[in-house]
Amino acid sequence: MSNLLEKLNWRYATKKMDSSKAVEQEKVDRILEAIRLTATSSGLQPYEVIVVKNKALREAIVPHAWNQAQITDGSHLLVFAAWDNYTEERINNMFDLVNDERGFKNEGWENYRQMILGAYPPRDAEVNYQHAARQAYIGLGTALIAAAEEGVDSTPIEGFDPAKVDEILGLTERGLRSVILLPLGYRADEGDWLKDLKKVRRAKEDFITEMN
Repeated sequence: MSNLLEKLNWRYATKKMDSSKAVEQEKVDRILEAIRLTATSSGLQPYEVIVVKNKALREAIVPHAWNQAQITDGSHLLVFAAWDNYTEERINNMFDLVNDERGFKNEGWENYRQMILGAYPPRDAEVNYQHAARQAYIGLGTALIAAAEEGVDSTPIEGFDPAKVDEILGLTERGLRSVILLPLGYRADEGDWLKDLKKVRRAKEDFITEMN
């Protein structure tokens, strides 16, 4: 078995984290870089990752997240926050960044820019937010894999009040909406009912269909 598969078998949605153990910053940095490098539709990266280490802020979030203690027992809370809408400015900024970094303009790329500009900004803002939120989930998947590779525990949390989290972190004024929370930490030796249970997934033949 490859080392990556061993790590994925090791990881689980940790229910109890050891509040005395903080994730090393270099590991957090590598997890964040993996997220930054991951795929997004048209390369627009329509979300941001808010890294909350501040204990008071995390404590303020807990009551609005079903009192899930991983938020404060872990040392870092990643908040995936999607753009609230696609605007011409946001789209142009990303296309301009590509041109600046590559040092030239490509006619096909510029035609694609115009296609995106003609399709995204006219749509309903909620439609655009939902599209951006799905891109954030791609980043979440990368984060889960990267954390496992680093031997760091993580727990994706959808059970929270996004409006309250947005208010606590000041996301609304930044044109962002929280999508999912991801505490990072280390599993506790005791108190986690899931810790020593067998990892269960559907059998390959029930999950994967090959069409040759």
